[in-house]
Amino acid sequence: MKSFLQRLLQGGYVGLLEADVARLRAENRALINSLLGTAGFPPLEFPEVPKPQPLPRLRKRSWHQIQAWRETESARSMSPNLDDSELSRRNGPVP
Repeated sequence: MKSFLQRLLQGGYVGLLEADVARLRAENRALINSLLGTAGFPPLEFPEVPKPQPLPRLRKRSWHQIQAWRETESARSMSPNLDDSELSRRNGPVP
């Protein structure tokens, strides 16, 4: 299933869909300007459609990196917060 989805997304099908979307947008712009011209309004100028940017490759993390990240996150959540302490509210931040 995973290989099927990868082939589907990496193949030409997505490119064909993007080309079809670009064609339909151009057709819609032409129809809108035609309707506006029939009604006596000047045609609209649409901004250029931004080109799709390639996605950055995701880095695969090793298990020891994931474990270290989880440990630091749990240690960070377990540490006392100075903003919540009664002493920091009465006398300002503790150095």
